[in-house]
Amino acid sequence: MLLLLLACAPDAPAPLTVVTFNTGTTEGLPHDDPPDDGYTSDHAAISDAWYGDGLAWLPAVEATRAWFADLQPDVVAFQEVFWTGACADIPVEHHADFACEGWTEDTPTVALQVLGPGYQVACHPGKPDKCLGVRAAFGRFAGCDEDLCLEGLDGFTVAGCGSGARVARGVIERADGGALTVVNLHGSSGFSGDDQACRVAQFEQAFVDLGDGAPGASGAENLVLGDLNTDPGRLTGADPGAARRADPCRVSAGGRPDAMTPLWGLLRGVDYNPCDFFEFLLHFRKTSE
Repeated sequence: MLLLLLACAPDAPAPLTVVTFNTGTTEGLPHDDPPDDGYTSDHAAISDAWYGDGLAWLPAVEATRAWFADLQPDVVAFQEVFWTGACADIPVEHHADFACEGWTEDTPTVALQVLGPGYQVACHPGKPDKCLGVRAAFGRFAGCDEDLCLEGLDGFTVAGCGSGARVARGVIERADGGALTVVNLHGSSGFSGDDQACRVAQFEQAFVDLGDGAPGASGAENLVLGDLNTDPGRLTGADPGAARRADPCRVSAGGRPDAMTPLWGLLRGVDYNPCDFFEFLLHFRKTSE
């Protein structure tokens, strides 16, 4: 989980708090080892088979809800968050302990459940596991009149890089009268030649042409965030996607791109967030939740 606290430049309207939150999990963890949090290898197998390994286990959903209630961020970018509309296709015997337990067609999607009242959520075309959320007191998404607009963001599929839009744009009409263009970018993972080519194309969508003739970051004020799945500090020579960013955008993590500490002892960090008018304070957090 990556938490950004952004302080605007002196001539910007006000500070804001932004979170980018990849909620995905994996079977490849020691789920049955201490500490015993109740999430077992059986849960992990169900999550992998039926929930896309997205945030769906009820205790984790509740813990995340409590965390957001305390923080009250202005903007949130989700990757790999479970969409409850998929419950209709999940066998009832796999509903217990997960977001499909007691599901009806009126059950809010998990992104809305964890953000709570006072937030609006809009998701990528063809990718309901990737969404942006905005606090109503801060603003609302242009063209989105409901609490959830399932395909409320602008985005386009990159041919050969999976289905749906991994990059999407939302324009927030701020309560103070301004506008903020937010791009959620979930880069393709992996380091094969095809993976790298997909990331280059996705960065092109963010900074050159989203697919509608304009860059994703096409507003007067832009924030590009998400799970970029590359390291602009360490992989610029090895990964073309790491190098493909547009001036004058800055890619920032931990203060300086040349002094970044890899996450959690890894050889490389892969989650960075470009922005064209903010000052950054960046905090990495890893929690058992």
